[in-house]
Amino acid sequence: MAASLALAACGDKDKDETAKDKNEGTDANTTTEESKDINLAYVEWDTEIASTNVVGAVLEDLGYNVTLTPLDNAIMWEAVSNGEADAMVAAWLPHTHAAQYDKYKDDLLELGPNLEGAKIGFVVPEYMKVDSIEDLKDEADKTITGIEPGAGVVAASEKALEEYENLKDWSVQTSSSGAMTVALDQAIEGKNDIIVTGWSPHWKFAKYDLKYLEDPKEVFGGEETINTFTRKDLDKDMPNAYSVLDAFEWTSDDLETVMLEVTDGKDPKEAARDWIEANKDKVDAWTKDVK
Repeated sequence: MAASLALAACGDKDKDETAKDKNEGTDANTTTEESKDINLAYVEWDTEIASTNVVGAVLEDLGYNVTLTPLDNAIMWEAVSNGEADAMVAAWLPHTHAAQYDKYKDDLLELGPNLEGAKIGFVVPEYMKVDSIEDLKDEADKTITGIEPGAGVVAASEKALEEYENLKDWSVQTSSSGAMTVALDQAIEGKNDIIVTGWSPHWKFAKYDLKYLEDPKEVFGGEETINTFTRKDLDKDMPNAYSVLDAFEWTSDDLETVMLEVTDGKDPKEAARDWIEANKDKVDAWTKDVK
């Protein structure tokens, strides 16, 4: 609720400033200075915490007043589509966020992938003697350990329980991405069975010996991309910020480097700064068209 009120306040401020500009009057030869206040929405997954903090830090270095607003997945899409937030770099397509994409795509500017080779599915420790979803019988008390309700990977997991005959009496236990990784750590420490809703890039693949279960029915789809979207007219209102967001792209290794630092206890903003300092060539490529 607090996040929604903050976004609403930002929206009212923008409307007031727009009305002020209209009252003062402009003509075709008048140029308006680009706004320096930008709000980036994101869902609190490790991947999106890392990527949003990196993009936010780059924009801050260009003189922007950056607000990072954590929201539930569906609300994130809605906030950018109605202009309460300016952009997000956290859209998983074509499967994970398919429902939100279909609902809001006409009210957004689509900038394309910022990371390729992403994936979702059921993930288990390597020591478990199961390699396919079809092999599951009664492992982990017939429970899938999930993340937040409404997440795309949770929706796909619930669909898998419907599609696979051997999972008809299984359940998805939702919680949070943090709680899921804690449960994973505890299970691995005791070498117990656990099946989690997994996605990559994610630091857990660097920390633990894990594997995706094969998905013969392709419920989880193939490889995914993580994409950037902005509100409509951002390219006109903030052309330089739009240029950076449009140019932003990196690799799974880049993303996992930031995630690992955060997991090891570093503040996300500091981890983002570390990565930027070590990757000036990539950052320069994102900002080369800024005027």
